[in-house]
Amino acid sequence: MDQVAAEWVEESARGPHWLGFLADASDLLAGTLDPDMVPAIIAQIVVPRLSSWCAVYTAGNSGGPLRLVYLWHADEARIDGLREQLTDMDVGAADTRATSVIHLNDSQVLAVPLTARGRGLGMMCLGRSDRFPDEVIQFADDIGRRAALAMDNARLYAQQAAANRALQRSLLPPNEPEVPGLDYGVIYEPAGEANEVGGDFYDLFKAGDDSWRFAIGDVCGTGPEAAAVTGLARHTLRLLAREGYGVAAVLGRLNQAILEEGERARFLTLLHGDITPVESGLEVRLVSAGHPEALRLKPSGKVEAVTTPQSLLGVFHEVVFEADTIHLDHGDVLLAVTDGVTERRSGGRLLDDDGGLAKLLAECAGLSARAVAERIRRGAAEFAAEPSADDLAIVVLRAR
Repeated sequence: MDQVAAEWVEESARGPHWLGFLADASDLLAGTLDPDMVPAIIAQIVVPRLSSWCAVYTAGNSGGPLRLVYLWHADEARIDGLREQLTDMDVGAADTRATSVIHLNDSQVLAVPLTARGRGLGMMCLGRSDRFPDEVIQFADDIGRRAALAMDNARLYAQQAAANRALQRSLLPPNEPEVPGLDYGVIYEPAGEANEVGGDFYDLFKAGDDSWRFAIGDVCGTGPEAAAVTGLARHTLRLLAREGYGVAAVLGRLNQAILEEGERARFLTLLHGDITPVESGLEVRLVSAGHPEALRLKPSGKVEAVTTPQSLLGVFHEVVFEADTIHLDHGDVLLAVTDGVTERRSGGRLLDDDGGLAKLLAECAGLSARAVAERIRRGAAEFAAEPSADDLAIVVLRAR
């Protein structure tokens, strides 16, 4: 045993270092949810305290033979040579139920199964030139249990995050159509942890031969329940629009569909509009159901609200929606956002206090739709120092 490891084991066996070592190891392992980082952390924990080197093997998400995923040696210059030697070591022959000793040339190797929740995840192999004391084996067993649990937690987190990213993508438009006379820009930024599905969404799609629809909405909350309402809203909007229902009728039927979800229902704010190209620009019929007001920017820099506030969806059974009709002359811009923009907070102030969003939009005269969307996004980001805790969606329509 090298001198450092020998002195550490001797002192640990007498008491306090044992608890401190396990506490530090647990903190390190619990500090990451990246599956690729856990093997590296395992090796850094045990070398050189328990062994001269450490090799971590995993079976992969779908099982199969163990493969080496991380190798560390107290003497970095020996890592490449050790890697070649390990090709001759039959890890699969080690006991997968309990810690066992195998041999590699002149080294003794302690093979510690990594098992969590009854599932074998891999093997932690510790190597040294002399015999492993009982205290080291005890420490290795304990570290192996903690390491396996951390590895399993990281894998579960990564799988959930990947599933939710796929779900989030499915709730956004599969493609964005070409609309005659329309320049548009959209931005969507979910907030929160990677394993959360955001509640904001937008859509832009062809509804008929000469008309297109757009929508921007915000479902209360996040997660699977919010995603279910988001999916219901998007599919209902597209289906009814293509069946020829006007924007007000679509929202009335969507309101009933949400209420029929019963306890699973979540209230929803939504801005839904119909776009028709005309000779002088674009004619837009739209309904704002509890959503932040839409703003129109003229080339002169004048900004005005163009929607009438109406009831949000999923709250009242007896509600009738009415569409506002506006005209976008060539160069006019229509801006619609979710409250991730309007309610961006800095101390006791919100971005939209005292018409803050309108002032921000007024600075965008002459910009393309994409540039306007980016300017609004940047303005929201710079309004407060801390990262946003809310999803953000921005839709900009500009008549060419």
